[in-house]
Amino acid sequence: MVATAAVLVLSGCSEAVQRGWLPGHSDQEVTDHTGRVVSLWVGSWIAALIVGAITWGLILWCVAVYRKRKDDDTLPVQLRYHVPLEVMYILLPIIMVGVLFYYTNRDTTALTDTSAEPDVNIQVIGKQWSWDFNYLDEDVYETGQHAQDIGSDASVLGDQVTLYLPVNERVEFTLDSRDVIHSFWIPEFLYKLDMIPGRTNTFQVTPTREGFYAGKCAELCGEEHSSMLFNVAVVSQEEYDAHMEELRDRGQTGALGLEYSRQQDLNDVAKGED
Repeated sequence: MVATAAVLVLSGCSEAVQRGWLPGHSDQEVTDHTGRVVSLWVGSWIAALIVGAITWGLILWCVAVYRKRKDDDTLPVQLRYHVPLEVMYILLPIIMVGVLFYYTNRDTTALTDTSAEPDVNIQVIGKQWSWDFNYLDEDVYETGQHAQDIGSDASVLGDQVTLYLPVNERVEFTLDSRDVIHSFWIPEFLYKLDMIPGRTNTFQVTPTREGFYAGKCAELCGEEHSSMLFNVAVVSQEEYDAHMEELRDRGQTGALGLEYSRQQDLNDVAKGED
């Protein structure tokens, strides 16, 4: 029994090591970008460990070989040139940084590319301290409630809202903030992007694995920043469509605006409702 437990633990550690301890799942990547991020992350660490091992090895080798011996009172040579070695000291770091830059730029360009035609358009609005989701194609919205009476009772923070995404559909997120700087982050998507008042940011991603994931704000945005959480449900197209109909049946049609209000009245900010 102990051996079985050890095998399970070690197999879990092996999977964690292969992903560089990044969030995710061994059975399938969560989005079309997570594999790229994991590859860049793990590759960078492998390169860094190799460079570190060589550097420390050379340092220890020099310490051992050129250490001062007993009864050796001779002063070592204080000035010595070795042109090939000095050229290597210059060129090798340039090559290393160049390789890292190439792969980082390649992957960053792919992650931020929004030229493809999205299947789904969702506007995410950050606010102290919750989220609004406008499903632009369906003309419906979901909203989380602002925290009230800050510090008096944690229960008034409201329920965490859930963002629904259809699996294997390209989603374009339009990110806006209603008050201060926030950051839209779904850890298992391995990507986050700031939400800056007066500026709109966008990115695209295709969820490829059904399941429920946690989301949060990754930018310190005030007293209840740690409670600015949301859920993400990656579901089938049928479930997604059913949820859109559910929002429509609740009367949550139109789109929520960017008007600032800590105690937001949905009737004042909802636009396009009948």
